[in-house]
Amino acid sequence: MTQIFVNLASNDLERSKTFYTALGCEINPLFTDENAASIVWDENIYFMVLTREFFSTFTALPVADATQSTQVLVALSRESREDVDAVVAAGLAAGGSQPRDPQDLGFMYSRTIADPDGNLLEFLWMDPATAESGPPDMA
Repeated sequence: MTQIFVNLASNDLERSKTFYTALGCEINPLFTDENAASIVWDENIYFMVLTREFFSTFTALPVADATQSTQVLVALSRESREDVDAVVAAGLAAGGSQPRDPQDLGFMYSRTIADPDGNLLEFLWMDPATAESGPPDMA
């Protein structure tokens, strides 16, 4: 089994914890302190939200300001269009923003939100038949 740990820099760790728990995530207290929070999406996906200062100890490169540039877009699938809308609504209510309009391709529906630090999360639903055979213009 492979697990994914997405590391994100934050200017305000408590605000980030509030945001991600509003999306339905849990905080793993075993790996959470004043420098980092282990955000559990599910048994295979985790966000490690780190204070900007602590994040910088893991790289010799400058830490990007996600409100000024994009380094990564994390995309997570949902079970339905309604699930996409629900998680985005929860994120917006918890201090996130929507940097672009929803994308509806018929076979795929996606929405993007930025967390309070500007990190981008995309939530998408794809028709199961399309997921198996590919989009119509690629068949």
